[in-house]
Amino acid sequence: MSELLIISVVVFGFAMVSGRLSLSPVTAPMVFTAVGVLLGAVGGPWFHLDLESEAVSLLVEATLVLVLFTDAVRIDLRMLRRQILLPARLLGIGLPLTIVLGTLAAAALFGRLTIVEAALIAAILAPTDAALGQAVVSDKRLPVRIRQGLNVESGLNDGIMVPIVTVFLAIAATETGATAGKWGLFAAQQVGFGILAGALAGVLGGWLLHRFASAGFVDGIYRQLATIAIAVAAFTSAGVVGGNGFIAAFVAGLAFSHVAREQCKNVQDFTEDEGELLGSMTFLVFGAVLAAPVLGSLTWQIALYVVLSLTVVRMLPVLVALAGSRTRFETRLFIGWFGPRGLASILFALLVFEQLSGTVADAVFSVAVWTILVSVFAHGITASPWTSRLARRLNEAPASAPEMVEVGEMLTRRRL
Repeated sequence: MSELLIISVVVFGFAMVSGRLSLSPVTAPMVFTAVGVLLGAVGGPWFHLDLESEAVSLLVEATLVLVLFTDAVRIDLRMLRRQILLPARLLGIGLPLTIVLGTLAAAALFGRLTIVEAALIAAILAPTDAALGQAVVSDKRLPVRIRQGLNVESGLNDGIMVPIVTVFLAIAATETGATAGKWGLFAAQQVGFGILAGALAGVLGGWLLHRFASAGFVDGIYRQLATIAIAVAAFTSAGVVGGNGFIAAFVAGLAFSHVAREQCKNVQDFTEDEGELLGSMTFLVFGAVLAAPVLGSLTWQIALYVVLSLTVVRMLPVLVALAGSRTRFETRLFIGWFGPRGLASILFALLVFEQLSGTVADAVFSVAVWTILVSVFAHGITASPWTSRLARRLNEAPASAPEMVEVGEMLTRRRL
């Protein structure tokens, strides 16, 4: 009970100064992570959660399910077709190149890892976090196109990377002598049944909620609770049939958004508030339970990989992906830099701890945790200053600059 009391006090204390901190480079994840590291180091008998605690896994899983579902609900599939150019480049070109470069860097620096284990590290650290990037995507000084591109990318790449990490983890965890068909079948079941369960929960739940809410049968608060129930149902039903629950949660959000678009606006505020609370708690627990124990494990190989992962491994693929977009070089660097690692990577690191063992698991886990830890502070500190700088420069640019032109207008110009 002391852990819950401490978390409650920290959340309340941050709330009391949140208005002041919103004007500074200090972000909520930075504060909660720092407090968590401190608690993990000196908390002693008052805060003794550990990696094997079911509460830790439950908190991270619940947070990611809600974040995946909410991110997917926020995506309007009809509008996405008009705004897909920038995120399509980032996801279709930048994301695969990021995994390839991350794999090569891990294989070069950690010689004891197989290529699959190196790819697992790269896949864990490939997805970006909308929560850590909130200071950027919500800053209206930036052009809409940049903010939407980063937001859609971070909303989609969590769901995209879940099956990829599942495949690599399944291969890495396979016992010696197991056939490729065995882990291939397992991965296919995880992805296939996850998509099926998510689509069924999202379509059926969204259709029923829309029909009953439109008829006046659903009270406001239960409309919001019903939406969360759909996300939970997708996650749990996927597990029952042998699918991946996180894939199901993301697909359920996409399906719900498509069949019950009119209901999305009514539930987003509620789910985003709940997600913010769970996210804050998760970063505190991350600092205390994951980050604090690995502070003494830093090696030059890990430090170099962290730097490469947050810079070259992410930024070079983005530069390649945006080649020919006619955007400014600084804009491309900005988009490349603001790919923070957060909730999805935390969960993937926990999955590694649970399913792998030995020195390989320790290496993968330590690299992932250190990269997330550095990302929380590096991206948090730089968000406001660089956003202000880029916004000033783009405000001086002509209205015809690619960053300033709406996607629909760009498509019209190309047709002409």
